[in-house]
Amino acid sequence: MKRLLFITFLLAGCSPSINTSLKSNLQNPKPDWLSAKPELSGFYTGVGHSAKMGDNNYIQSAKKSALEDLVSQIKVNVSSTSLLTQIDNNKEFQEKYEQIIQTTAADEIQEFEQAGAWEDELNYWVYYKLSKQRYKEIKDQQKRNAITLGLDFFTKAKEAERNGEPVVSLGFYYQGFRAIEKYLDEPIRLEYQGKEILLTNEIVAGMQLLLDKISLTVDPKELMLNRRLAQNDLSVLARATDKATRKAIADLPLAAAFEKGAGDVFPTYKTDANGQVKILLTKISSRDMEQTVGVKIDMMNFVGQTQDEIYSLVAQKMVVPKAVVLMKVQRPLVYVTSVEKSLGVQKSNQQITNRIKNYLANSGFEFTDDRNKAELWLDVDANSERGAQSGSIFITYVTAVIKVSTARDNKEIYATTLDRIKGFSLDFERSSQEAYNKSLETLNNDKLPELLNAILQ
Repeated sequence: MKRLLFITFLLAGCSPSINTSLKSNLQNPKPDWLSAKPELSGFYTGVGHSAKMGDNNYIQSAKKSALEDLVSQIKVNVSSTSLLTQIDNNKEFQEKYEQIIQTTAADEIQEFEQAGAWEDELNYWVYYKLSKQRYKEIKDQQKRNAITLGLDFFTKAKEAERNGEPVVSLGFYYQGFRAIEKYLDEPIRLEYQGKEILLTNEIVAGMQLLLDKISLTVDPKELMLNRRLAQNDLSVLARATDKATRKAIADLPLAAAFEKGAGDVFPTYKTDANGQVKILLTKISSRDMEQTVGVKIDMMNFVGQTQDEIYSLVAQKMVVPKAVVLMKVQRPLVYVTSVEKSLGVQKSNQQITNRIKNYLANSGFEFTDDRNKAELWLDVDANSERGAQSGSIFITYVTAVIKVSTARDNKEIYATTLDRIKGFSLDFERSSQEAYNKSLETLNNDKLPELLNAILQ
């Protein structure tokens, strides 16, 4: 009897919470679209979720997730006669194009609607839908507008080309491409001057044909250079002309970059009224004996300040006029003098001098014992001095003066001092060695890159 009363009491004690949970579930039941992915005839659908964590904007996060889910159902179908198929043999371009279109679609999609939302204490879900028919109508209208704009720019590009204005023509070609770049996956057939054309294909082909008519040269094609550019009479002139007429092409955007080796070259240019521009090379940082700088038409200049990932992919497929400057780089000869002492006594191992020489050798410099043959003079003067003694600890300081000058006229290029670098050990000799070791750390971390940069200016 007591056991029966206890069980009855236990059930009575638990029943309020059970009832509360049941009541809560009945009041806020999960919708069907949470149990399974909604499949609604004639609609694209998307479900998004976000956890309620802290003060995060979970509603916006869930909406963004739902929109991405919806957009993922809208596939890009590539036609066999589209531009994508013609320029993309290994499907790599197509995959990148589809990714870009998919990424931008969420920002541009219109007239989707919220079909539901549900939340509990920890989570929030939202359900979007978009009419396939309405989506098609919107996209068709956008496409018609894009084709009209693209054809207008294409017509202007052809007119500029006939007028002998290649740079203007390339700009209009780009604007035409920009207008219809979201439709590279399908052929845009229309009639132009009495014949049927594929507009996107014609725009890209027109740009390529125009590029093929441009000649780009550099003078000189080959240079003998010293790594210290300040010692060179450096003048490289790029020139753009029409292959057929030899007429100079003004305002043509060019780009320059190292193709072999490394250094600093000003990246972008525009040709002057004579179709010429001077290429500015300010530093050679590679130790390679032969290096090259390529100069080519800057196709991305037509984009302006905006980003255009799709056009960038297409531009990479184009054959662009290019000229190459071959630079044969001479390694500077360095003459070295040094005095390194420990507590006033000449050191057998010239640590600081050897570290500098190794660094310069790895950076493409060579050394000579004949000052008359040298271009640079490196001088190192270092010594250690006794400091205080505290019990069994002995303190020593190293001071080193490092100078680099021109060997012929002794004009100072660089000078620095390692000032009282402290070492400590069980006697002065060992603390002196420790101070020299720490001097090498300072040299590596701060002074050597600074020294090299000063020499190469």
